[in-house]
Amino acid sequence: MLTLLFTTCKEVKNNEVANKVPASNKLAYKNPLNVKFGDPFILDNNDGTYYMYGTGGGTKDGFSSYSSTNLNDWEYNGQVYYGNTENSWNTANFWAPEVYKINNKYYLFFSADWKENPTNELENFKIGVAVADQPTGPFVDLTNKPLFDPGYPIIDANVFKDDDGHYYLYYSRACYKHPVESDIADWAKKEGLYDDIEESWVYGVKLQPDFKGVIGEPILLLRPPTSMDDKNAEWESRSVTSKEVNRRWTEGSFTFKHGDTYYIMYSANHFGGEHYAVGYATSKSPLGPYTKASNNPVLEKNTTKGGEVSGTGHNMVLFLKNPDKMLCVYHGRTKKTGENRVVFIDEMKILEDGTLTVEGPTTEAIKNPLSK
Repeated sequence: MLTLLFTTCKEVKNNEVANKVPASNKLAYKNPLNVKFGDPFILDNNDGTYYMYGTGGGTKDGFSSYSSTNLNDWEYNGQVYYGNTENSWNTANFWAPEVYKINNKYYLFFSADWKENPTNELENFKIGVAVADQPTGPFVDLTNKPLFDPGYPIIDANVFKDDDGHYYLYYSRACYKHPVESDIADWAKKEGLYDDIEESWVYGVKLQPDFKGVIGEPILLLRPPTSMDDKNAEWESRSVTSKEVNRRWTEGSFTFKHGDTYYIMYSANHFGGEHYAVGYATSKSPLGPYTKASNNPVLEKNTTKGGEVSGTGHNMVLFLKNPDKMLCVYHGRTKKTGENRVVFIDEMKILEDGTLTVEGPTTEAIKNPLSK
């Protein structure tokens, strides 16, 4: 998933590029990958092949995929899901696909606008599920309706299977029409910047075993700090304090378990801005309560330190066969790529005391994570 040093390139569909590297250079590569995806997600098919899905990348009304056997050279597979059809439940804004292999079936969880919109809401996002027999699709909607409707727009589905076999869905309530009282909202109003500050919050809920619905009511897990004295308030409020926009985000979550601790990683700030960054929280239960870490953010722009990367966020974690190897897969921007989001991959670690760290963003040559 990284652009290798001394690569040769070939053209692929949708004006994307898959990097090809001489065998003698397989151990050296560098970020970013030359694929214009946001919200990247990699599926390990457990047969030596990895599949990557993401938002955009030239795809219209749906999602495309790439495949690789070494996380370096990626082959474009074409569009794997088509939305906005006459019979589909969705119309636009196809975001944040995640694909899971379960009982030899492939399940695609994603966000999109729901056609059912009697009050003409500007943001009408819901989560859908599609299924296929192959990781390259074609994916067909499991039911021709959203997974569920909590009564507000939702995005960024993530699925976690616990040790007891139960599946959990994590998602973000969109900021739309969600003004929240807080210190930062009071400050912004006093400064004459914004009348209110809207927020997105991360929720969790148990999934039905057939993935056709949820069990019980969603539980609020994460939200931006209400007090500016909170250790995480400064970095999670940068989109507001920089006068970029009147919103604070908690989105793009990814949950996993390490030992007896549940980790949930999340992104804060505007996805289209330089301050997009990643933090994490921990719990002893999949549905919380979660406590945010004191070393957040664990992934952020390096432009203030002489680097060229900004807008780092919406990550997932790829677990390699080596139990000590965890990879943080995320999107970012560089001075060269401009507004285009491109994929990065950097190693991450959990220290003996449980502290999570990400060794990025990097743009220098590093060792292939699949090499021994």
